[in-house]
Amino acid sequence: MIEKGFVKVEEGEIPQLAKLASEIWHEYWQDILTPDQIEYMIENFQSVNAIEKQIDEENYSYYFIRENNLNAGYFGIANKENYMFLSKLYISKDYRHKGLGKSAFEKVKELTKAENLSTIRLTVNKYNTDTINTYKHWGLEITDAVVTDIGSGFVMDDYIMEYYL
Repeated sequence: MIEKGFVKVEEGEIPQLAKLASEIWHEYWQDILTPDQIEYMIENFQSVNAIEKQIDEENYSYYFIRENNLNAGYFGIANKENYMFLSKLYISKDYRHKGLGKSAFEKVKELTKAENLSTIRLTVNKYNTDTINTYKHWGLEITDAVVTDIGSGFVMDDYIMEYYL
């Protein structure tokens, strides 16, 4: 029996989440970002310290995406008062194209409704074509584009996409 599910990341599991994030990011982003930018972004956005700060100070929640009781990926969300920000949604390579991303997005929709919000917003790298197409298939729309300076000479060149419940 295949068990799929979503488990909120607890404080003691943050190192496990950061390790999973590092593994996925190194594999996933290698064709889009430089190795230096990948390392910089992991350290600043997905390290143990960065995740702890997001949870403690920025209203983030992280969830493991599980299949057969194994962590197949994760997502991170933050209630921004007038919308839910889907900050991260990543699936490990071996688990992609099995519906886990779509299931995770359905869970994000549930969590958004539970917070009495009607919009999900995310940013996606403009060169991440497959993911952009997937998000469009799920009903998200590109609403804007933004280039964000993240320090050390790196930028994030993103589309802003939204989903309306």
